[in-house]
Amino acid sequence: MKVVRIGKRLVGEGQPCFLAAEIGINHNGEMNLAHRLIDAAGEAGADAVKFQNYRAEDFLSDRSLTYEYVSQGETVIESQYEMFKRCELAPGDLLELREHCDRRGLIFFSTPMSEEGIRELMEVGAPLLKNGSDCLVHLPLIRAMARTGLPTVISTGMATFDDVEDAVEAFRDAGGKDLILLHCTSSYPTPPQDVHLRKIATLGAAFDCPVGLSDHTDGTVAAIGSAALGACMIEKHFTLDKNMSGPDHRFSADPVDFRILVESVRTLERSLGTSEIGRAESEQLGRRDYRLSCVAARELSAGHRLVASDIAFRRPGFGFPPKQLDTLIARELVRNVPRGQVFTAEDFA
Repeated sequence: MKVVRIGKRLVGEGQPCFLAAEIGINHNGEMNLAHRLIDAAGEAGADAVKFQNYRAEDFLSDRSLTYEYVSQGETVIESQYEMFKRCELAPGDLLELREHCDRRGLIFFSTPMSEEGIRELMEVGAPLLKNGSDCLVHLPLIRAMARTGLPTVISTGMATFDDVEDAVEAFRDAGGKDLILLHCTSSYPTPPQDVHLRKIATLGAAFDCPVGLSDHTDGTVAAIGSAALGACMIEKHFTLDKNMSGPDHRFSADPVDFRILVESVRTLERSLGTSEIGRAESEQLGRRDYRLSCVAARELSAGHRLVASDIAFRRPGFGFPPKQLDTLIARELVRNVPRGQVFTAEDFA
């Protein structure tokens, strides 16, 4: 599995997991809220923030289509067009948000829904593109992303294996080189039994690229678990308050949740360590203090030849270990050994 460079950051095998706060449309069309979300994501330890840039007309023509979601404890049914329209970001907004991310040391990226949206991101200097699960089969858009030469993230929600294969081939055939796949379940929120984290390894083996998780579950368990299974990137919806009005706030991570996610993943990464069998650095003291040694089961005199009943096994562990019992049998003592004393080489002829 190769490594992808995003700005100054490397993403892939052997690198820290890349943690992106998915702001998406949780800014509710308010630039002030978008800026507050960037600040909160930075304070929570995110590496990057992601937005969505589109014109509702890019993917919606039937204005009778509706979307049902839970917001502030109530079921809401509203026009998809109106919902997305109020959350559009203008090109000038994108530049303002990217500059804010630069000041916070965060990587800015976004999901475009058209080639015009790709051009807007190129113009503001986005270092990374994201193709959403709804556009996995939009191969012309994926090819356009590939032609930019920018690293590209492709989410795989709702996909068959063939869908993913077609998208990867389209990206690579169009000249794309730096690809990250995100395993994703497009269910909001995703129930645990539908997460299927083991797909991460399957995607990595099949397509020879870094693979991460776009997480839509409540809580952080799935995201943290994905890091243990090799996820190189985790994208998690982010909000200031789960009770805000809008379709995605309810299942998003708030700043406290995201900080827990960051700290848990970083601790997990340290815990994964090496696959080589051997003593850990912190075990050296325990090896001496907690292991057992061969000791005198009773008071023994010089000239005595040891038999099995002369030997007991007690802490500490700096003497002959119990596995060397047979090598001590019939050896002659050259000095007296009190009961309970650890045998040493100096006790024998």
